[in-house]
Amino acid sequence: MLTVALCTLRTRWVTFTGSFVALALGVALLAVTGRALAASLDASERAPERFAAAPVVVRGQDTLRVPTPSGDRTAEQARLRPVPAPVVARLERLGTVVEDRSFPVRVRGGRGPGAPVGHPWSTAAFAPYRIDAGRAPRAADEVVVTGGWAAPGERVRTDRGTLRVVGTVPGLGFEDAVFFTDARAAELAPRSVQLAVDAEASAVREAVREAVRDGVPDGAGVRVLTGAERRYADADPHRDEEALTALNALFGTAGGVSAFVSVFVVSSTFAFAVAQRRREFGLLRTAGATPGQLRRTVLAEAAVVGVLASGTGCVLGAYGAPPLTHWVVGEGLAPAWFTLGDHTWPYHLAFWTGLLVALCGAAAASWRAGRTGPVEALREAAADAGATTRGRWLSGLALLLTALVTLVLALADDPGDLLHRKTYVTRPMLLITAAALLAPVVVRPLTRLLTRLPARLPGATGLLVRENAATGVRRTAALAAPVLVTVALTGSLLGAVATLDGAKAAETRARTTAAYVAAAPSDAGFGPATLDRLRAVPGARISPSAAGEVYVLEDGVALVRSQARAVADPGALAATARLPVAKGRVADLDDRSIIVNEEWREHTVGRSVRVWLGDGTERVLRIAAVLETGTGDNGVYVTAANAAGAPVDRVDVALADGADPDAVAAGLRAAVAPSGGRVSSGHAWADAASPGSEGATRAGLLLVLGIALLYTGISVVNTVLMAAPARIREQAVLRLAGATDGQVLRVVAAESLTVVAVGTLLGLAVAGLDLAGMWAALALLSVPAPPVLPWAAAGTVAGVCAVLAATASVVPAALALRRRGGRPGG
Repeated sequence: MLTVALCTLRTRWVTFTGSFVALALGVALLAVTGRALAASLDASERAPERFAAAPVVVRGQDTLRVPTPSGDRTAEQARLRPVPAPVVARLERLGTVVEDRSFPVRVRGGRGPGAPVGHPWSTAAFAPYRIDAGRAPRAADEVVVTGGWAAPGERVRTDRGTLRVVGTVPGLGFEDAVFFTDARAAELAPRSVQLAVDAEASAVREAVREAVRDGVPDGAGVRVLTGAERRYADADPHRDEEALTALNALFGTAGGVSAFVSVFVVSSTFAFAVAQRRREFGLLRTAGATPGQLRRTVLAEAAVVGVLASGTGCVLGAYGAPPLTHWVVGEGLAPAWFTLGDHTWPYHLAFWTGLLVALCGAAAASWRAGRTGPVEALREAAADAGATTRGRWLSGLALLLTALVTLVLALADDPGDLLHRKTYVTRPMLLITAAALLAPVVVRPLTRLLTRLPARLPGATGLLVRENAATGVRRTAALAAPVLVTVALTGSLLGAVATLDGAKAAETRARTTAAYVAAAPSDAGFGPATLDRLRAVPGARISPSAAGEVYVLEDGVALVRSQARAVADPGALAATARLPVAKGRVADLDDRSIIVNEEWREHTVGRSVRVWLGDGTERVLRIAAVLETGTGDNGVYVTAANAAGAPVDRVDVALADGADPDAVAAGLRAAVAPSGGRVSSGHAWADAASPGSEGATRAGLLLVLGIALLYTGISVVNTVLMAAPARIREQAVLRLAGATDGQVLRVVAAESLTVVAVGTLLGLAVAGLDLAGMWAALALLSVPAPPVLPWAAAGTVAGVCAVLAATASVVPAALALRRRGGRPGG
């Protein structure tokens, strides 16, 4: 059988080219993603930056620990606590202690870097920064800056006053720093949560332990950082972990879709090849071959193709991994230091996966080949009879039923789960597979429907297209399947993202009834002076609020973190926001209560719930109101007393009766101008604040869809080229019947475009059904947002498929007509 398989591959190489290219590409992608995943799993941790030269860093409590019967549950606190004064006093007896402070500095006039950060000058030595021009700051208005954007002697206007640059230090790449005197930095940022200690680490740890034994409040949460752990004292120390997690999800999804589409391409190629070789298999049966031998022949062909393609893919993966790594780093999807390792297991995994995909894709075709009878050797008719087998019927219906049942169960149990990325990325694959299996059932009626009008027009072109496409069901289904897959993936994935973005935007607009919104320029928020100026604006009723976090222990085991909005005046909140209240009243919110949403395990109005604030402070609050779940952005509301000191970052403004909107807007802008705040209308703020998809999500989807489109192009061209030799006689007969070369080519092109249209319609139907499930989930979550089908993207994909199909069918037909001169059988 192996000899027969090798001879078949040599004589029918065009038939297997598509499978070879698709498998090689898939294995290459698996090798690349495998290497990237391996590198991310074994990635070295980022080295300390600001405190790389500090002997020891002592950090206030930054982790919330909640004891449970099954052990402590921990979560990173949103707001750190300062190092207790008794602990600082003990550390000062060991050596020099330098308090660290960080605060934003906004440079006015369009000068300077985008987001400078202020620090006390004494911390510069721990990076280390060294002056290359000028001197250290000595007065309150003197600063030292990194980089060359300002020279010593220049004056710079900032939100911290007019500053005189007295020195510069070379930038180290991780921040744009502005160094003040220690005293001035303490005035600008009185709260310090970490400090550097010039002492032995063992002595520092012992001092902290003594403080804990002596019962110093908050002493148990103090952390002593040395070595690589000093990176936790840098800004956003977990950004690399988050980036690598997103990178793993990106490459995992890309690899999964690659394997999914590879199986489609290989299975459709082998199925179509077996259908074309019925006479060949019939002759082998007549010569005495058993069904088992025919099956082994097809599997042997698949194995040879799989081995060759997998080996080629591994080679391509070795060359493709470095450029892809540079791309993900350049797009900000991975840390700048991310590099590939020297792991070899991704190549083994990719090779054997490619071989397995080839064998799985050919398994169904081999079974069909074994059922070929000797009488097939006498077959002359090109019409397909019984294109859909019983097994295909059952598999397609089972998958379709599974997709529908799981959708109904999700809607009944947890509709919010349908809005998660892992769900809306994987769920369409069930529907796509079911549609591809059942495609031969609908191909004939759908083709007749599409060509109903053209068939009635003068001339025979429309009639020939209808009969050719409807008669060659296997050929039509094989060409329509990859188009279906790509259009369905495009519509489902991009449509899900657009639908979810639209729902969140609608939610934000519905919640905002404020006439104006003043937004703080940075994490520092609005200070008391700014809030006093805003309150003094005639005709304005303001509702200041701050972003915070609240933690709750659910079921005694899960410590859940929720985004919270801390408001200063619940009455003003009711005047500037329209919250989706399911139970209770917003006006009942006070310092001893909380507003939760229906996602919380305990959401009964009047019941008390134990929570922890952003700084780890424990509170028992009464539930004043319950909000609808929505898309997940309806968070928690507390009063400013439970904000754990979070700065006011937003002020919603309602107009008093009879107030002049323009005058109020002018007064608001004048009030926030010194702090650099921005005032916009409520509608404009809602549009700008609507949470859209993250860049990593869009980049990942585009990568996945690009892979699917590439596979579709390979499959479409391969299917058309496979069918071309068998149709030369048919086209020659048309020439003898009086058709010109142009008419024959128009029939060929029109038939290809019709088949692409069939695949497009099936793909749109799958995408529509998938988006209908998301729409139903949003309706159950009380978010009336319509589904969004990305017509432009789907049309672009369909257009590319149409161009490829028409070109791949017309070019071989034109060459055949020219070479054979219209002689049948040539």
